[in-house]
Amino acid sequence: MPTVVVMDVSLSMTRPVSVEGSEEYQRKHLAVHGLTMLFEHMATNYKLEFTALVVFSSLWELMVPFTRDYNTLQEALSNMDDYDKTCLESALLGVCNIVQQEWGAAIPCQVVLVTDGCLGIGRGSLRHSLATHNQRSESNRFPLPFPFPSKLYVMCMANLEELQSTDSLDCLERLIDLNNGEGQIFTIDGPLCLKNVQSMFGKLIDLAYTPFHAVLKCGHLTSDVQVFPRPEPFIIDEEIDPIPKAINTDLEIVGFVDIADISSPPVLSRHLVLPIALNREGDEVGPGITDDTEDENSANQIAGKIPNFCVLLHGSLKVEGMVAVVQLGPEWYGMLYSQADSKKKSNLMMSLFEPGPEPLPWLGKMAQLGPISDAKENPYGEDDNKSPFPLQPKNKRSYAQNVTVWIKPSGLQTDVQKILRNARKLPEKTQTFYKELNRLRKAALAFGFLDLLKGVADMLERECTLLPDTAHPDAAFQLTHAAQQLKVASTGASEYTAYDQNIAPLQTDFSSSSTERM
Repeated sequence: MPTVVVMDVSLSMTRPVSVEGSEEYQRKHLAVHGLTMLFEHMATNYKLEFTALVVFSSLWELMVPFTRDYNTLQEALSNMDDYDKTCLESALLGVCNIVQQEWGAAIPCQVVLVTDGCLGIGRGSLRHSLATHNQRSESNRFPLPFPFPSKLYVMCMANLEELQSTDSLDCLERLIDLNNGEGQIFTIDGPLCLKNVQSMFGKLIDLAYTPFHAVLKCGHLTSDVQVFPRPEPFIIDEEIDPIPKAINTDLEIVGFVDIADISSPPVLSRHLVLPIALNREGDEVGPGITDDTEDENSANQIAGKIPNFCVLLHGSLKVEGMVAVVQLGPEWYGMLYSQADSKKKSNLMMSLFEPGPEPLPWLGKMAQLGPISDAKENPYGEDDNKSPFPLQPKNKRSYAQNVTVWIKPSGLQTDVQKILRNARKLPEKTQTFYKELNRLRKAALAFGFLDLLKGVADMLERECTLLPDTAHPDAAFQLTHAAQQLKVASTGASEYTAYDQNIAPLQTDFSSSSTERM
């Protein structure tokens, strides 16, 4: 995920620090030393990370836009000037603008704020910003929480005792709280010196910038890989005591599925899967290990000649048009697939599904999937002209049923008129009459509309009295029977209001004789 380094260049950062030796150091020099260590680590282990550098005092300035060139970032550290007072709110507002212009509001971002803990003076200071936080309008809201997923790391060029002597630590902790608790404050342990600054930035590296190495397995084939960006632990909201779930370092491929079958599933995150080449002694071989460019190129050439399962898998998935289902942990799965950046370049990607035994309903439970050879006949057909997916659900979905909806009075009026039309055509329309009658009865019971049942019963009795002399005798019997059943249901008695119970046609001598003739 992208990183924004926010460097404090106010006058308070120029305060001298007593360090052993003749050379004089300022807090700004300690911060530059720590950031140089961070950039060197990222240049070696996090080459794909986009990083931007912002400096601020009362105003903010974008020194280096998002880049992967860490030499440019390190050069910018030595070209920073000193300015006036600290205004942290303007810097955070600048971070919001920079990230949203470059990445939008959906990409997670890490913000590393390097400051000495001085909050500024008067209007624009952090104390003033936090004191007026609840009195602001929507157009003048405080930048935190950031409008994008983020983690805020505050690197203080001061020790804990110095921050606790004022309210600086409380204000900085309030910043983390305003960012939904996402982030952490780092302070220097002991006296201010280069060694302790390195230790503080080392803690940040261990927490947020340690590459995630894993072993990709498929049967007897294995490959050491790096997953980038580092997968974050996932917290299941449904659990009573949520516990973060982290993926295993052993990623085992359990099967392969056609891309058309898995379609475009919902995922938690997407990651690059990069092979880690190992030489014969077992040491890593890759860019950034050696300082000499020629040695680096020769190391890459050697690595390119070593067979690698990750490369084989990527090529196979790309040619066959399939994805590999990989197990990330107990009842947690993901998929490996080839994604093309352009016509000539593609990458092996891994997407993480939500934890659970059935992350994709149309595939069913992952544990119940098996090889085609176990099936009695090929589920894809002899000519690959069909697919066993999607699986049909056992229970009929509510949106797939013919549900009665009476949003407008016209809908109810139409259903009642349909019953009356069929009633006038009895006994020829007996089946249709009772079908519509039972549909209305179920809807009325579901809505608690018992008065409707009594009203329709009265209508049927009236229709019975209006039957012509030429009407079939069975019509009167059926209308009377239906009216009686609706009346007892309208009383609300439990024995007559069962939802699944249907009103059956009355068996008469006329109906049985007509059945025999049919």
